[in-house]
Amino acid sequence: MTTICSVRYNGKTAIAGDGQVTLGEKVIAKASAKKIRRIYHNQVVLGFAGGVADAVTLQDMLEGKLETYSGDLRRAAVELAQSWRKDPALAKLQAMLIAFNDKDLLLISGNGEVLEPDENVVAIGSGGNFAQAAAIAMTRHSQGMQADEIAKEAVKIASGIDVFTDDQIVTDEI
Repeated sequence: MTTICSVRYNGKTAIAGDGQVTLGEKVIAKASAKKIRRIYHNQVVLGFAGGVADAVTLQDMLEGKLETYSGDLRRAAVELAQSWRKDPALAKLQAMLIAFNDKDLLLISGNGEVLEPDENVVAIGSGGNFAQAAAIAMTRHSQGMQADEIAKEAVKIASGIDVFTDDQIVTDEI
C-alpha cells in the first residue's frame, strides 16, 4: 500500500510518494522504497501504487510505447491501457500509474482508463483519496506554495490518516 499524489500548479507539475511497503495488512517490510521514477530520456515522470513487480512491468511497457510513439505520452498511455485490458496475463497485474511530462498529467489503470484530472490533481494508493482532497484544497486556497510543496504536504497529510502511508516522502518535478 502507498500514497502517490501529483499536482500541476503555477506552470509546474510535481509528484510525491511515500516509501512504505507492506506485507499483508500488519507488517511494514520497508519504509524507503522508491515509487517515483523518470523514464523516456528523463522526460516522463511516473509514480505507482500496487505490486512492485507489476508496476515495474507496466513501467517497462510504457517506456516501450513511448519509444514507439516518439514520446507522445497520451498516445503511449492509451496503447498501454488497451494492451493491459486486452491481454489476459496483463489483466492480472495489480498496480496503477500516474504519468506526466511537460504537457500531460495522466492516471492509467488496468480497467482501460487513461484519465486527465479535472482539477490538475491526481492521487492513487491507499491514502490517495486523502492526499487528493488535501492537494485540491491547497491548490484552491493556498498562495505562495509551489507544486512540489503541495504534493509533498498532501502525502504528509495522508500519512497522518492512512496506516499504509508513511512520512518518508520523495518528490520530483517537471
